[in-house]
Amino acid sequence: MARLLMKALDQAGYSPFLASELRTLDKTGDRQRQESLRQQALEEADRLIAHYRALPDEMRPCLWFTYHVYYKAPDWIGPRVADALGIAYAVAEGSRAAKRAQGSWALGHEGAEAALDRADAIFVMTAHDREALEIARPQHQTLADLPPFLDLREWPASSSRPLPKSAPRLLTVAMMREGDKLASYRILAAALERLQHLPWTLDVVGDGEARDEIARLFSPMSHRVHFHGQIEGKADLKVHYEAAELLVWPAVNEAYGMVLLEAQALGCAVAAGAYGGVASVVRDGETGLLTPPGEITAFADALGDLLRDRERLRDLGANASRFVRQERDLAHAALRLRNALEPLTD
Repeated sequence: MARLLMKALDQAGYSPFLASELRTLDKTGDRQRQESLRQQALEEADRLIAHYRALPDEMRPCLWFTYHVYYKAPDWIGPRVADALGIAYAVAEGSRAAKRAQGSWALGHEGAEAALDRADAIFVMTAHDREALEIARPQHQTLADLPPFLDLREWPASSSRPLPKSAPRLLTVAMMREGDKLASYRILAAALERLQHLPWTLDVVGDGEARDEIARLFSPMSHRVHFHGQIEGKADLKVHYEAAELLVWPAVNEAYGMVLLEAQALGCAVAAGAYGGVASVVRDGETGLLTPPGEITAFADALGDLLRDRERLRDLGANASRFVRQERDLAHAALRLRNALEPLTD
């Protein structure tokens, strides 16, 4: 998404460049690490301020733009630079989490909240994030919708999808790691185990340290499940999207899920758990089906309904492709960015 934002800003008429490669991410809630990252960030900000002030006016930035500000990855650089240079500050995908004000990530939460309070514009990527952002929105701040999008030039549609196989072909594309990903695989395996009386096959694209555990989960259905490992190239991944009729992913704690958008762009319907911002990339009942978060029975029932109704599955896939190609392309994202940023940069 960060790379896509750079493309969209460029198409919107700006000339974005990466100002800093410092990462402020703390996954474990280590106060000492957060203190160290904060100090590094402030030093980086001061270095950038000195650099930009030494440039001619016409070469100085007119805007600071930060992607994904939240308590585990606060932005201590952007607000400091923006204040020093007197320029606007914008954030894409900012998330507020009041429950983190105390505890292991208190300092990160403080930094994230300060940055979000300072932002002149926040681009809201999911309805899930909007509620908290609205409640805490300062009077000066604009909240602009910017739903997840794709550069469709990277995902060209074929003239036609292959005819359905004798058994519906399901697809999962996800890393194999401990935590939420493994939890999603567990739900998926449990749901499919209940559907062995129906015809289906599953292709799994992904790899990671939990691969052996995930293979064990699917061992009762090993004759139907095919593991393809990690696939880097979009062309190879496109083959899997276009061969599948349904992308299946319980999406435990997923922010929104780019693979859900990619699959739909290529005519593959989606069945997913309605976590986080997933509902902002999958239209329930129109481009796929969403089920209550973490509920194995509901997920299995949704898959079963679609496996029994191939015509509906094809209709969902066709709707999915139209939805992404007509509403979630780079041009629409660039227009949203330009409309919100022009008043701040003129």
